[in-house]
Amino acid sequence: MRKRPLRRPAQSLPVFRAQSLRVFNGANQGDPIGFADELQLDDIYRLSPTAALSPLPVIAGAQPPFQIAQDTTLGMPGADLHLDCIVTFMSGNGQTSEALILVETDEAGNIAQIYVQPLAPLSPKTEYVLVGINRDGALQRFAQIACVSFTGGTHITMANGAQRRVEDLRVGDRVLTRDDGPQEIRWMGHQTTRAVGDFAPIRITAGTLNNINDLITSPDHRLFIYQRTDELGAGRSEILVRARHLVNGDTVHHLPGGFVDYYQMLFDSHQIVYAEGIAAESMLVDTVTSAALPAEMDDKLNDLLPGHHKTDHRSLEVQEGLLARPDAAELLKKSSMS
Repeated sequence: MRKRPLRRPAQSLPVFRAQSLRVFNGANQGDPIGFADELQLDDIYRLSPTAALSPLPVIAGAQPPFQIAQDTTLGMPGADLHLDCIVTFMSGNGQTSEALILVETDEAGNIAQIYVQPLAPLSPKTEYVLVGINRDGALQRFAQIACVSFTGGTHITMANGAQRRVEDLRVGDRVLTRDDGPQEIRWMGHQTTRAVGDFAPIRITAGTLNNINDLITSPDHRLFIYQRTDELGAGRSEILVRARHLVNGDTVHHLPGGFVDYYQMLFDSHQIVYAEGIAAESMLVDTVTSAALPAEMDDKLNDLLPGHHKTDHRSLEVQEGLLARPDAAELLKKSSMS
């Protein structure tokens, strides 16, 4: 049985209140989007023109219900939050988009509020036909979003110094890590997903962070920088920065459009590996991302979780506020070369 630790950091989910997404035409006409048992396939939804995504801070564990964090402006602090289902919409041009349906309940177990976490941008000017309701895949999809991933074609430095594309790596291959030298891969994950909105990959162009080639990663992938001088004011020489926080529209930018192949690399502990010459993290197994692992990995979780808990490098992460400047990537390059 997977145990949930007593204290876990909150993560912020961008959500709409259910009232912002209503049935424009169909069996539930006029109603806001509901939970799975209330939904009707082929209902047509529209997003309110005044709708705005709001952050919902959530403390997530291995299994729902999650809890709404204390510093929330939505819902009730401490309330249970259930991952009800994942829905699929189709727009008029034939494109599909997914969204997670989250249900907040009160102390008596009654529904207090329903939230929608879109996994692709939703527009008020578009009509969306509900074409899919998946009650079983919500937790795994939620976990996949939290996983850090390299895109297909990324060159990884092996134990012998050779460069190999991430899609060619196999379990048992030995990869060079910053802290523990050569380490064997225990599992490789792969998903193909739409490259849209905030979920589109991030391209760090060659040379931006002294990388040999372009590096393309998932938005929340953390990169390791050793600062010889503290240009950012982080107060330490070793730092981790999320790729999305370096976006400047020039040397670091989103790559929207089409589909993207994401690959995850898992070791016995959380590692810093080398991708296109940049030090970057491998997959971190915690109470959230463990749901992305296949069932055959369940018997190995008890061995993996303690090692990953000790090496999650959380204390090295630089918060977005210090990186909210167009020259952040330039400063990091300078700090690592000074």
